[in-house]
Order: sequence, then C-alpha cells, then structure tokens
Amino acid sequence: MANTSTKQVQIIYGDATLGLRGEGFGYIFSYERGGMESLVQHGKEWLYRTPKPTFWRATTDNDRGNGFSVKSAQWLGTDMFLKCTKVDVAVNGNAIELPISPENNKYSNHEFADNVTITFTYETLTVPATTVTAAYTVNGTGKIKVSVDYHGKAGLPELPAFGLRFIMPTAAKGFNYDGLSGETYPDRMAGGETGHYTVDGLPVTKYLVPQECGMHMQTKQVTVIRNRTLDNTDHDNHDFNLTFLQAGQSFAFSCLPYTAEELENATHIEELPAPRRTVLTVFGAVRGVGGIDSWGADVEQQYHISAEEDHSFSFAIKGV
Repeated sequence: MANTSTKQVQIIYGDATLGLRGEGFGYIFSYERGGMESLVQHGKEWLYRTPKPTFWRATTDNDRGNGFSVKSAQWLGTDMFLKCTKVDVAVNGNAIELPISPENNKYSNHEFADNVTITFTYETLTVPATTVTAAYTVNGTGKIKVSVDYHGKAGLPELPAFGLRFIMPTAAKGFNYDGLSGETYPDRMAGGETGHYTVDGLPVTKYLVPQECGMHMQTKQVTVIRNRTLDNTDHDNHDFNLTFLQAGQSFAFSCLPYTAEELENATHIEELPAPRRTVLTVFGAVRGVGGIDSWGADVEQQYHISAEEDHSFSFAIKGV
C-alpha cells in the first residue's frame, strides 16, 4: 500500500519476522520465537525475552500449607515451557497469508498500513491441553494494543494467575502507577487507597523464604523508568520510560527483578541472584493469598481462578 499523508506504520516482511516501524519506534515479531522479540522506543530496547502468557505466581506459605502448589503444579511447567503453535497476521483488519519465505517475496520494501495485528496462539502443557492467544495491534503512532485470551477446559486445576510477562534488559530505576496504594491482592484490597504512587527501585519483600510479593490491583497505568541499556556504546544515562495503560478494565501488575520461577527456586533470600533485569507482568486474573490459616485453610472461594472458564484482558503500551 502506498504511503499517504496520514500517519501509518511501515511493514517489513522478513523471512521469519514481521517488522513494524514509524517515527520513534521499531518492533520485531518473531514467528519462530512465538512473540515480540524487540520493542524499541526512541532508540531504547525494552525486551530481553519474548513476552509470553504466564500462569504462575510464586507460592506463598499459605499455598504450601493448603497444598495448592501441588494441586496446580501443571501450571508451573506450562509457565516455563509454553509453546507457540500458530501465528496469524492481519493488515488493516484483513487477514493475510502468513508472510514467511517465499510468500514475503511478493511485498516491496515500501509497504504501509493504518494498523497491523499479529496474533500468537499457544498450547498449554497441561492435561488436558488448552490454548491461549496474545494479539498485538500496532498503529502509526507506535501505540500497541494487546489482547490476551485464555480458553477454559474442563478438568484443569485452578490457576494461580493469568497474565503476560515482559522481561526487560536492565533493572529499572523505579516505576510509578495510578491505582491502589501499597501491595494489594484480590483478598487484600481494603486498605488500599486510589491515587498516583512512585516506587523507587524494584523492591522485593524480604521473607525468610522468597515467595509471591509486589502485586498491585486495580491499576489504570504503570510507567517503568530505566536509565541503563545493554548497549556499551550508549552513554546516555538519562531516564527513559515505557507506559502500560488500561484498555477498558483496570489490570493488576507486579514489577520485580525476578520471575516467579526464580522466586520459587530460592529457599532462602540469599539464594536469589543479583538484580539484573526488570520483570513487568500485567495480570488479568490473580488468585487470592488467603492467610486465614497458613497450615491448611484454603483461599476463600470468590478469590479462586477457575481454569475451566474463559479469561480475557487487554491493555495498551506506549512510549513517554
């Protein structure tokens, strides 16, 4: 499609990737890796790993006490080894044949569109298996609309959480957000007050045994602030930001230096590695943490997440 006076996104049809770029941004989506492998805003890379749907939050003392981590252990394996089984591309809302080689040969190096959507379908490593999709829609301003859908399946154990995880190349300087004050969970929101909050660094609660921490419920937006990259030639130490915005419903998030698996693997706090990355996870559903009786009482029923039901959430990403 020829370029016009309206702001459009340029499409680069690679052999194994789809590139999208415009003023101040450049994104690469990998068919082989099953997700977005590069998110560059104003010359700064925001991805260290391909974002993938996530189903696990590190277990708490209460989870261990009531046996939840054993009952739902399949979700930990799926969290670590989730595989992409299908990729779909739509340009201006119209589906096209997956533009891998040699199909991509019919396109020029001067292709533009109002918007492009690339959808990744994943199959869980559970018994029975089910599917999850993550769709990214990009327009000419560089804004990314993300929609994540989980398809429930009878017979699956309850979910610890359902979200999309972004691992960033360096530890963030901090983050700010609009939502509830402090650390909150579905069954721990009564003390939270709505407002705008700034958090320095990536704090991890110093439990003797590392476990789930750092959740923020009912969030309208969160902005991650970094001032370092992995590019040795980049001597610009000024702050740069990336914002995740609600698209309809509010979301939950955590912003930590560790994945859930890293927290799970440490039996004492000194076993955690030195903070090197930022792990920002946007959640559409989070299981409660309970705490009525750490040695046996389950989380109250309204704070469970059924894996037999469908779950969906969406949000947007934009540079600041």
